[in-house]
Amino acid sequence: MKDMLELLAKRRDDARLGGGEKRIEAQHKRGKLTARERIDLLLDHGSFEEFDMFVQHNCADFGMEKAKIPGDGVVTGWGTINGRIVFVFSKDFTVFGGSLSEAHARKITKIQDMALKARAPIIGLFDAGGARIQEGVAALGGYGEVFKRNVIASGVIPQISVIMGPCAGGDVYSPAMTDFIFMVRDTSYMFVTGPDVVKTVTNEVVTAEELGGAKVHTSKSSIADGAYDHDVEALLQVRRLIDFLPANNVAGAPEWDSFDDPERVDASLDTLVPDNPNKPYDMKELILKVADEGDFFEIQEAFAKNIITGFARIEGRTVGIVANQPMVLAGVLDSDASRKAARFVRFCDAFEIPIVTFEDVPGFLPGTSQEYGGLIKHGAKLLFAYSEATVPLVTVITRKAFGGAYDVMASKHIGGDVNYAWPTAQIAVMGAKGAVEIIFRGSDAEGIAAKTKEYEDRFLSPFVAAERGYIDEVIMPHSTRRRIARALSMLREKQVETPLKKHDNIPL
Repeated sequence: MKDMLELLAKRRDDARLGGGEKRIEAQHKRGKLTARERIDLLLDHGSFEEFDMFVQHNCADFGMEKAKIPGDGVVTGWGTINGRIVFVFSKDFTVFGGSLSEAHARKITKIQDMALKARAPIIGLFDAGGARIQEGVAALGGYGEVFKRNVIASGVIPQISVIMGPCAGGDVYSPAMTDFIFMVRDTSYMFVTGPDVVKTVTNEVVTAEELGGAKVHTSKSSIADGAYDHDVEALLQVRRLIDFLPANNVAGAPEWDSFDDPERVDASLDTLVPDNPNKPYDMKELILKVADEGDFFEIQEAFAKNIITGFARIEGRTVGIVANQPMVLAGVLDSDASRKAARFVRFCDAFEIPIVTFEDVPGFLPGTSQEYGGLIKHGAKLLFAYSEATVPLVTVITRKAFGGAYDVMASKHIGGDVNYAWPTAQIAVMGAKGAVEIIFRGSDAEGIAAKTKEYEDRFLSPFVAAERGYIDEVIMPHSTRRRIARALSMLREKQVETPLKKHDNIPL
């Protein structure tokens, strides 16, 4: 028995070394942690239970039968984050560059299946060179098995991908179908085809960073939801995100003890909106002052900055926040902002997370580039997302709510449950000057000025909408947190019956 225990201990030690000391050292020299070090940081100390430590590939081509390493390039298992169960797989770059083989894929799909059965989140840590070329179609088949499970799990359990090194070829499609993607600056990149292939096919000379680095995917392509300076920060932020997310689509938004009084008022909000309607202000100030303890986890902070999306808590319970940002493009809705917000709204709705919308929107961005780029369809995505949402929807109009953008931003007409407005709210088809110039075309400057003042007094206030019941209440800005908390409490057991259908056909 003693010999068997010693053999087991030795085999475990060998497996934990992955590709060996030299390759581990090389990984550290690149500023990266190993697969196991990452799992240790991500999960609660001592909670990791590993599966398939001794799995090896069965490829016999190109001399691969002589190159077998326990684990085959991916570490899989489960553990806890702040006591809540999560499943994890972490690709090991020290073993065959983390490349995916048939056996490697089976390890991942086993964890995906277990996560779905247990109805618990799954986190993938990516650091790999794509498919294992020596295995050919067997590796490609393995990718397909992983992709299929990503789709089955979508909307059932949260799926999070963290790109912590290269992620190329087939490897990029699994993260693309997960709910959130995070990257590490300077050491991670994602692309379907690498710089060498790009040069060969298109004659473009581009670096890996320029082609698919964290800056590209957080600010231009919108593939990634956030980027961090190093592995440690990325993993700690994923732990923080998990605290906001439910375990699955029926568990309900998680609740944590809160030390922030839901009845708290903030007098500074009474002066947040400037007297000049064309002067910007920072909507994040409102979000931070309304959220429990000023804690806000922003999603896609570097992309489409004219709209803000992220998670906060009210009375200890997670809520999704969608807010126009007057500091960027006056908070206008464009194609990018609409896509960003629509995806976030759909995630919240899938996982029963209430949505709070802060609105200050002068309309949709005009111009040929927007129209040619499909603004109509992209704007419709946000309209569709809010309209199909069955979670509690609370909306606060702080200033402008003009044109079709008023309807789109969780208005009463498309399903908003509780719609508040500040006294500074302006709800109309368009701004006063533009409206008057259309209505009274040909009038002199003096007449236009007089009619503009009349239009402002008549329409640019929340009371016309309130008179029709489109606004439930005009509230004092300082009481915003208390009113939202009470509305969410009232809506806690909200139920909506929808027609039977296989699935909708969102304007993709």
